[in-house]
Amino acid sequence: MALNEFFDFFKKGKTFRPKKRFSQGTMRYSLHKQAHASLNSGINLRDVVKLPEGETMNDWLAVHVVDFFNRINLIYGTVNEYCTEESCKTMSGGSRYEYLWADGDKYKKPTKLPAPKYIELLMDWIESQINNEDLFPVTTDVPFPKTFSTLCKKILTRLFRVFVHVYIHHFDRIVSIGAEAHVNTCYKHFYYFVTEFELVSAKELEPLSEMTKRICTDVAENPLERTRSPHQR
Repeated sequence: MALNEFFDFFKKGKTFRPKKRFSQGTMRYSLHKQAHASLNSGINLRDVVKLPEGETMNDWLAVHVVDFFNRINLIYGTVNEYCTEESCKTMSGGSRYEYLWADGDKYKKPTKLPAPKYIELLMDWIESQINNEDLFPVTTDVPFPKTFSTLCKKILTRLFRVFVHVYIHHFDRIVSIGAEAHVNTCYKHFYYFVTEFELVSAKELEPLSEMTKRICTDVAENPLERTRSPHQR
C-alpha cells in the first residue's frame, strides 16, 4: 500500500473490515466528528482528549473506543500481509512480552496463538461488542450498562497490544510507506486518551514506555519499579 493510499483510507474513513458508525444528527455523531478532527487539528492532543464541558464520560468514551478500533484496524491492515503465522508465531512485543488469548467462549483458558490469529480474534470480539446495542447504545435515550467502563478498559487494553506488536515487529513496514508520523500521531492520541482517564494500566503500557517518552515529550519517567509479567491475557 503506497503512502497516498494510506492517507486516502484515513480521509475516507475506510478500514479492512466493516466500520462501526454513529448516525448523523445525533449527539454521539457530533462527538465522533470532534474526536476524528483532532488528528488533523494541529493542536495539543493532550488537550483535545479532555472531556468537553457538558458532555458525559460514557458518551466520550464510546466515540473514542469506536474511533480507535477503526484506526488501529487500518494501521494493522497496512502490515497484516507481513504478519503471518510463520513470521509471528506468538502474539508478542519482543522477547519480554507475550499475550495469551481468552474470550470465555471458545478459548476459556489463556491460549498461546500466532499474532495474526490473536489479532483476528481480538478484532472480531471487539466488533461484536461495539455492534451490540445493549452494550454500545446508539441513541441517548438508551442508557449505558453499568459495566460499560470496565468493558471499554478491556477493549482499549487489548487494542494497545496491537500497537505493541506493530511497533516492535512491523514498524519497518510503516516507515517504508512513509506513514511513521501519522501512525505516531494516532498512537499519541490513543496514549493521551487512555492515560487522561486511567483506562489502561501502567503495567500494560510498559512495552512501549521508551518509545512513548520519545514521541510524547511531556511524559516523565516513573520512578516506581513495576513487576513485569511474561504472559498477559
